[in-house]
Amino acid sequence: MKVLSVNIGRPRPNPWKGLEATGIDKRPVAGPVAVTAPGPKGTGAVGLAGDRVHDVKHHGGADQAVYAYAREDLDGWQGEFGRPLTDGVFGENLTTLGLDVNGALIGERWRIGPDVVLEVSCARIPCATFQGWLERDGWIKRFTRAARPGAYLRVIEPGDIRTGDPVEIVHRPAHDITVALEFRAMTLHPELLPRLLVADALPEESKELIRRRTPG
Repeated sequence: MKVLSVNIGRPRPNPWKGLEATGIDKRPVAGPVAVTAPGPKGTGAVGLAGDRVHDVKHHGGADQAVYAYAREDLDGWQGEFGRPLTDGVFGENLTTLGLDVNGALIGERWRIGPDVVLEVSCARIPCATFQGWLERDGWIKRFTRAARPGAYLRVIEPGDIRTGDPVEIVHRPAHDITVALEFRAMTLHPELLPRLLVADALPEESKELIRRRTPG
């Protein structure tokens, strides 16, 4: 298990949400990248130095500090797209290899390289920017049905990460709530929502949403 690519966003116009810019255009970078906890949502800060988000209401902050997507899942989408999908094209900061990102447990911790420890916090929910960027009509529905969302992570121990860094799972919590299950519950299968609350590491705003949407 390793980091295949570390990707940083280049600001570009965002006509899909009517915003001035988006950071979804992520490109691989050479050399070490500093990873730190960005603080609360609302400032545009994320975990990787040199990157940021521009839709500050919905993205960024401590619970969405780093976004990881598996190279194996990108490869799976290539046939549907009919073209190569480069590392970073889904807006991910880390393109991984050999790591079951969607099967990771909420609260699972990964050591990346010698210093950095990240904790899986929640799944990525697709938005209009994602669909517009990929130029795929109906992409939000297609991505949602596939339930291969990739994972947002929070920073537990800061440090530098590099392309090729090994990834080690150093903690797995005692529940069965995976990234894929949480995504399905939050999107197409709300009947699964009550199961999610055993995952203490879910973001507080997610827990509040689950409680509002769960009868009783």
